[in-house]
Order: sequence, then structure tokens, then C-alpha cells
Amino acid sequence: MTLRVYNTLSAAKEEFVPLVPGKVRMYVCGVTVYDFSHIGHARANVVFDVIYRYLRYLGYDVTYVRNYTDIDDKIINRANRDGVPFHEISERFIREFDHDMVQLGLQLPTIQPKATEHIPEIIALVQALIERGVAYQAGGDVYFCVEKFDGYLKLSGRNLEEMQAGARIEVDERKRHPMDFALWKEAKPGEPFWVSPWGNGRPGWHIECSAMSMKYLGESFDIHGGGKDLIFPHHENEIAQSEAATGKPFVKYWLHNGFVNINAEKMSKSLGNFFTIREVLDKYDSEVLRFFLLSAHYRSPLDFSDQNLTEAESGMERIYKALAGSAEFAGGDEIPTDLDPQSLTDAERELLAKNAAFQERFREAMDDDFNTALAVGHVFDLVRSVNRVLAESGRERREAAALLAAAGGNIADTGSVLGIFTSEPAAYLERIKARKTAELAISVEEIEGLIAERGTARKAKDFKRSDEIRDYLLARNIVLLDGPQGTTWQVK
Repeated sequence: MTLRVYNTLSAAKEEFVPLVPGKVRMYVCGVTVYDFSHIGHARANVVFDVIYRYLRYLGYDVTYVRNYTDIDDKIINRANRDGVPFHEISERFIREFDHDMVQLGLQLPTIQPKATEHIPEIIALVQALIERGVAYQAGGDVYFCVEKFDGYLKLSGRNLEEMQAGARIEVDERKRHPMDFALWKEAKPGEPFWVSPWGNGRPGWHIECSAMSMKYLGESFDIHGGGKDLIFPHHENEIAQSEAATGKPFVKYWLHNGFVNINAEKMSKSLGNFFTIREVLDKYDSEVLRFFLLSAHYRSPLDFSDQNLTEAESGMERIYKALAGSAEFAGGDEIPTDLDPQSLTDAERELLAKNAAFQERFREAMDDDFNTALAVGHVFDLVRSVNRVLAESGRERREAAALLAAAGGNIADTGSVLGIFTSEPAAYLERIKARKTAELAISVEEIEGLIAERGTARKAKDFKRSDEIRDYLLARNIVLLDGPQGTTWQVK
């Protein structure tokens, strides 16, 4: 199976064929750096990080550009409110964004350009549009004339006349059409500015992405990505100004991730259901958040709730326990490399078959428009077989050890693409246990002291005291697990 991607431009899945064989050029719209990043930003960036990883997994040489919008009305307003220069705000929140992305396990893009470092390219592009007759100056502003570009709204599928008729926009008499958009904005008193042929001003939002993407990726490139909220007007306007300037197709494949809802409602600051990445990571492990974000197809809406995060945490714990059990089982004696299926138990033969098919199943899922939800489903299917072998095969079964080691390797390979299952299993489980225990009204020292007391009581056949300790801990959400190696515990 070959990779197929859903192209917003054609509203269909298409076979992925890059413009240059073996090479992929990809641009993803970054954040406007005026505040902490929220979980909507987390979803978009994790999605395109996985796409970046998978394309490289397939053997492509990928150039990945993700920008920073570091000049904007919101940045200026925040700077004025805080009484600092605008660049202090943008530089601070670039650092904060980078910190959040590291916490989420993102790999660095190839290039991370800033709008303010590309003013000459932006001015040159605006000048080219004026010379081609598709942009015009109005005072110190420059606007793109949407009626001069025949393909306007081809990405969103909207109708210009209907939009004009139903538009609720304050009409600027300097515009030739209400939908014309700013390429260059005249500086207001006290605002930061750059010198241009049209006077002191700053770039509009849309023009920066065209200038930066074409500088690093060329006039035509393979993938442009972002959230669905960017389809109109941002990406629509990027297409118009880029293709009007060059006369060439701007982007071959447009990829857009779905929205994040909060408890089934659209995330919005006005509704008060707005969560930053940091707020979420104060409660959940970063791998859990990443796992949750990949649990649905990237184009589908994703419902964010404590219940769904808790379920994701349980799922991750189930996988990591299987990995920990496999690592412990496989330790010790040499593991055989040649396995005779006839010598295996039913559970072991099942795991042998699952291991053999796993990589192909994973590829098929990811080749179907990066279906991480299905890929994770295949991991759980493999884990079920791992757990059956762990439960049924004795430690003397070195054949089982070989199969479990192979399953662990398969899951690790998947994790290298999805950016999860990257921790040492025992360390991850201890980290989750510590996080959960910190929320309880009981310390680890008290738990382990009671377990030791219970062990003494059981040896003395004082089962009444043993049961009292077990029930006391269970009432505090601590579950005791008695096994051949002794008693362990976990948070309920």
C-alpha cells in the first residue's frame, strides 16, 4: 500500500507523490507568540510532528518549516498592556512555546523562521503583487484585490458573491471589494514599524507565510498544514497572493487537523473552557497527553475531558505494564533466534503471528492518511497477545522470551513514529505511580510501611490484621497485588 493523504483542496484522498522524488517540502503555520500555548496548539503540533516522523520513517528527505508570527495586533496589545517593547513579548512566548513542545516530545523542524526576520522578502512579494496589478495601495496600506484572482476561495469552497452579500464586516471605503485583505499595514502612532515603499508599517498576517514558505521551500512545494480554522481566511489568502505572484500552483497537498472540544463544547476563552498545555501537564504525564491527542484521527474533532485523559492514562499504563513484563521475562538466559511453531503453545503461536503481521498493519494504518487511531489499535491488539503469553508461559520458556522481546521491539518501532512508548517501562510506571500518589492523602512511606506490617501479619497467620490493612489501603485507592515475588501496589 502507498501513502494516501486527504487533500483539503480536492476534498478527497490522493496518492502522495512529492514534486521531487525522494524529497518532501512541508510548511506548517506556527503560533502567534503573545501568550501560553493551549491544547489546540498541542494537537496541531503533535499531529504534524507525527506526519514529519512518518515521512522520514518512509525514507523521505524532509524539509519541515514551522514559523513564528512575532508581530501582530495581539502582540502589540499585550506589550502595551504590560508596558514593554513588543519584542520582549514575542521573545518570551517563543521560549515558552519551545519549552512546551520539548515537553510534548516534538522533534525540531528543519527551519523555524520569524516574520520580523523576513521583512525584505515580504516587501518584495508585496511589490511584485502591485506590479502584477493584483494589489493596490490605499494610503499607507496595501490590499490584495480578490476579484483579480480567479481561484479565490477554491480551498474552502466558498462563494465570493454570497460571502459579500452576507458579510458582517465594517466596510472600509478605501477597499475596492469588502473581502480584499491587507498585505501591508500603515503603522499607527506608537506602534512598531519597518520602512517600506508605502511608508512606515508592518506586514499583514497572511503575507508572512507566503514569503517565508517560498523562501525556504520554493514557489511550489508538497505539503502545507495547519488547523481547520486556518482554511479561511489564512490559507485561502496565502494561495491567492502566492499564485498571483508566481503564476504557479502554490501547494500540492493541503492538510488540516480537526478542532479540540472541551467536554463536548468548542474550546473558547469566552466560554471559560480554555486550557494551556502547562495546566494539562500539571495533572497528566506528557506521554499521556500525546497518546490522547493521537487516539483519534487527526481530521476528526477531539473531545478533551478529564475522563478521556484518565482513560488515555490507563491505556498507556496497560501498554507499559506489558512492556515491563516482557523486559523482565526476557532477561537472563540467551534468547533463541529460530522458533519452531510446532513447539509453541497456542498463546505463543498467536503472538508469533501478531508479531509477523504487526509492521505491515502499522504501515497500512499510517498509509491511510496517517491513521494514528488505527495504528494505536494495532498496538493494543499486540499487547493483548503479550499479556496472554505473560500469564500462561513459564519462565523456563525461552521461546516465549524471544516472542516477547520481538513484540517489545515492534512497539518501540511504532513509538519512534508516534513519539510515545519512549520511556524505560519501569521508570514510566514509577513516574505515573508517583504522580497519582501525590494526589492521595497518604504517603508512599506509609503505604510501604503498612505492606511490610501486613507481610509480617500474614507470616504470623494474623489474617484479621492482614485484611484490615488491605481494606484500609483500598479505601484510600491503593490496590495490593500479591504475587510470587511478594506484594506490589498500584493506585486504583
